[in-house]
Amino acid sequence: MNAPLPDVPEVRVVGLPQLTQGFDLVERLDLTMHLKVHGPLEPMSGERLAQLAENISLRGRGGAGFPFAQKLRAVAKAAIRRGVRPVVVINASEDEPACRKDTVMVNRAPHLILDGALLAAEALGARTLVVAVTRNSTEVSIRAALAERGLSDRRGQQLRARVQRNPERMVSGEASAIIRAINGGPALPPGRRERAAESGVAGAPTLLSNAETFAQLAVSARIGARRYGHTGLENEPGTVMLTVSGAVARPMVIEVPTGVPMRYVLQLAGAPPVPQGVLTGGYHGNWIDAAATHEAVISRESLANVGGALGAGAILPIGQETCPLGEAQRVANWLAAETAGQCGPCKLGLPAAAGGLSDVINGGGPAALEALREVTQAVKGRGACKHPDGSARFFASTLSAFTDDLAAHVLHGGCGRETVGVLPLPGPVGQEAQESIPSGEKLAVDWTLCQGHGICAEIVPELIRMGADGYPSVAEAAVPTHLQGRAQRAVRRCPALALRIEQAPAARSAKPALPPGGDRKALGSGRG
Repeated sequence: MNAPLPDVPEVRVVGLPQLTQGFDLVERLDLTMHLKVHGPLEPMSGERLAQLAENISLRGRGGAGFPFAQKLRAVAKAAIRRGVRPVVVINASEDEPACRKDTVMVNRAPHLILDGALLAAEALGARTLVVAVTRNSTEVSIRAALAERGLSDRRGQQLRARVQRNPERMVSGEASAIIRAINGGPALPPGRRERAAESGVAGAPTLLSNAETFAQLAVSARIGARRYGHTGLENEPGTVMLTVSGAVARPMVIEVPTGVPMRYVLQLAGAPPVPQGVLTGGYHGNWIDAAATHEAVISRESLANVGGALGAGAILPIGQETCPLGEAQRVANWLAAETAGQCGPCKLGLPAAAGGLSDVINGGGPAALEALREVTQAVKGRGACKHPDGSARFFASTLSAFTDDLAAHVLHGGCGRETVGVLPLPGPVGQEAQESIPSGEKLAVDWTLCQGHGICAEIVPELIRMGADGYPSVAEAAVPTHLQGRAQRAVRRCPALALRIEQAPAARSAKPALPPGGDRKALGSGRG
């Protein structure tokens, strides 16, 4: 079983370092060493800074890839129109188990990140800077860096800077969750889509961007767009920070120029020569096969062309010795446990999808596969934040990337390989993650007895909904561990004794029976 990644794994560089310059000299660049390595930084006007970001095609490096210049201009326009000071927020909340590039930058080069953020704050006329973190190591490093610059949250300073520590959760790193936490609420998405550029921290226009994005801005401001463009591809210049883990001999964070072949990056980390698949972009990303790995280079466009994603910069190969669906199942359980619990697609849909994948792996047959596809489709586009969509992308990519293994599990009850557990996940699985793991039990209805009382749907709505025909619609997915008690109560309370709990069989290819007057599609309608 693969151990969790350390906060600061081995760091490598291909070519000349830009973001990692000085890493060969010291473990952490304090302000004095930072200035020796990188030199001073002159302020810029807002439009000049936006033009620089445009000239180097700078996009957000946290996953979404939004053009930085467009975001900068939107904040400036909103601030001028409303006559208020904007706020700058650094998102250093790297909460995904497979990502460490931002954590490495905050721990080893915090001042490069602060350079970019302070450059933007000066250009925008901002008087507030907030750094959002989730780990002890990043909090300690960034607090030390602010102190080295004489920055604090004390009144009377020209710029007030503070650190916002949030829980280490996948959803707490989402932009709206960070802003909500800074404003005094929980570190959860608010359930409504608002543009931070219009109304963010304390209702002010807010420039929120990823830690690496600000570091890239600082590098380009020092060396200029022309020199910056000499590295990497013409349409995506510069370098990229990647976290490479999974089935590798040496998990690492690596800085590479865009255009470097993917196979070379994998070779540096000691990945299998012919990986069974490579997960690109992290746990909200896409799988690509060995052929695509040999074709792709490190760039947003190239990875998209082969069905992959640069995303959050995580690259995770798996070898031929492990069951890819089993590897995906481990990640699916974690994704389900990371739900904010605020909307149906996340709270109900993701555990149902994780349970559905378990059914497929354990020989549930074509009916289980169809049920999984239905619940995955139902989750997409309906969540209060990006977590359901990103998780649905992972599920869909898994089903399309490993068709041979999928057929072996669906038609023959398994692929014959153990799940090695090479994809990194947090340490000891907490109670919350345990709860979302399918229990191996299912609810079943004897339709010859069911009279449509609906009591079961009231007790456990996550698994049972009342259909349009007046009869309960029961989820195909296994009962999650945390719903076992309520499922048993629903069985006991059924007046017609029509509901029961069954152990999921090792192999089942027969389709479920139909409720009176219903159809097969209606039977699975309550799974999202």
